[in-house]
Amino acid sequence: MKEIAAIILENDKGEFLLYLRDSKPGIPFPGYWDLIGGQVEDGETPEDALVREVKEELDINLKEYTFYKKYECLTGDAYENIKYIYYGKINLPIEEVTLLEGVRPRYFSREEIPYVKFANILKSIVMEYISEHR
Repeated sequence: MKEIAAIILENDKGEFLLYLRDSKPGIPFPGYWDLIGGQVEDGETPEDALVREVKEELDINLKEYTFYKKYECLTGDAYENIKYIYYGKINLPIEEVTLLEGVRPRYFSREEIPYVKFANILKSIVMEYISEHR
């Protein structure tokens, strides 16, 4: 089963950094919002993959992050996978966020999250995180 490592990035205002997925052919969930992260490659730990993906997608050397939860996704995604979800801080103004993959980044408030069009099961994951981190 494929493994995914992703991070819930939150700023000091309690806003979450997401990115809008591309609409390129073959990309699952085009035009949906997503967390920063991606597939764990052979020989990598989920933590290795997380650090690599944050560098590839945001050009940030991720130093501080905390493991949140592991989710087995057997339905609702492009393929069955295990998601390793982490959380961490980001306090860059949106105009200073360098997105190297996807269409554009955006911060969403806690109040906006229930209305965001998330890829796969991420809305339920972020909502669970919010309910546990008030």
